[in-house]
Amino acid sequence: MQFIELAGKTLLEMQGVDGLSVADLKKLGMTDVSVVRINRQGDIELRRADRWDVIGGLLGDYEHRLRSATGMEWV
Repeated sequence: MQFIELAGKTLLEMQGVDGLSVADLKKLGMTDVSVVRINRQGDIELRRADRWDVIGGLLGDYEHRLRSATGMEWV
């Protein structure tokens, strides 16, 4: 599976996190320094101490928005 990994701050600042507000993401444990990854299906995964948790998803033109926000490609 391919991912783009980013800091929580980048995701919190990214336009169009569909269905999840900044407050929602923070309630789920996301902070500016959290490690987050997005897979090609748009699932948002938050790194915990011992696992990755799926906490939501992106919809629409998220691939373009994600690459624009991070400057990264899928790996």
